[in-house]
Amino acid sequence: MRSLSLRALEEEARERLTPPVYDFFAGGAEDEITLRANEAAFARIGLVPRVLRGGGTPDLGVSLFGQRLAAPVLVAPTAFHRLAHPDGERATGRACAAAGTVMIAAMASTVAIEEIVAAARDKAPDGLAPWFQLYIQPDLDFTAAVVQRAEAAGCAALVLSADSPAFGRRERDLRNGFLDLPEGLCCENMRDPGRGAAPAPPRSFVFSPDLSWAHIDWLRKITSLPILVKGIAHPDDARLAIEHGAAGVIVSNHGGRQLDGVPASLELLPAIAAAVGDKVPVLLDGGIRRGSDVVKAVALGAHAVAIGRPALWGLAVGGEEGVGQVLEMLRAEIARALMLCGCASLREVGRELVRANKTSEETC
Repeated sequence: MRSLSLRALEEEARERLTPPVYDFFAGGAEDEITLRANEAAFARIGLVPRVLRGGGTPDLGVSLFGQRLAAPVLVAPTAFHRLAHPDGERATGRACAAAGTVMIAAMASTVAIEEIVAAARDKAPDGLAPWFQLYIQPDLDFTAAVVQRAEAAGCAALVLSADSPAFGRRERDLRNGFLDLPEGLCCENMRDPGRGAAPAPPRSFVFSPDLSWAHIDWLRKITSLPILVKGIAHPDDARLAIEHGAAGVIVSNHGGRQLDGVPASLELLPAIAAAVGDKVPVLLDGGIRRGSDVVKAVALGAHAVAIGRPALWGLAVGGEEGVGQVLEMLRAEIARALMLCGCASLREVGRELVRANKTSEETC
């Protein structure tokens, strides 16, 4: 990769991908207000550094559900990695394992979850196990079979996408006619367990309009994995998630791909972190493009963040190596930001480190 930043890397990826595939990865719902807001929110928050604290090289490690991550950055669940690179999710899984972090494998992966976990183990036998992201299907028996596959494969946690009772209207895809995967690719985790030599054909995704808290209760009965609820935007839902046994919550607006007009994830984070307190870990995704963005999110209450599109840009440009370089770029930027803020570790990052930047209108 020749890019010096994640934003520059996106442009490099755009040159390599076909326009419909780039738009599928980059686009959001409807007018893409939320999509733009996710990144813009970080520019409205400033860091107020401390000096002369002699902290040395900072410790970036964070522990989540018995796993020790080298840095507070996971790879968020994103679909169809083989559109970006032939190795697809295998390459992403290997890169995450080598970097000492977690890949949250999407249910809509173009590589089966068993192969993703195996690829991660091959790269780092003693590394971190991937997590698995789940969409509840109306057929609960099939959903249970998918959960059992993920658990048997060795996934360490289950991430339920709670913000998808219906599919967001993504107008870039409609304009491009990008309505299905090209021949030879499919959602490998949507296959019924095969009884013969040939794999069963994949099922179609069906979003569940009756998605409810009762499904969390049901999941807890069929799996021993910790369950994180992804798509939390309201503090009351964070409280309800804990009441229903969630082991963690992920503040997310689905990267601006579901309901347009939802505030930026960063803007939603402080109230949710306050509601949760120290009961369960709080993660955030949406808009992370710099290591300093990660520090801002931690200051506002996140234990860690997840990146989606930047990992895809790295995959498109350089496969496994490209994803690894994205993670290394962020790790180096986080370390630099912490040193410049006078923090020896993430534990020293608090609300006193951030303040709202005034807009040009406010300063006039």
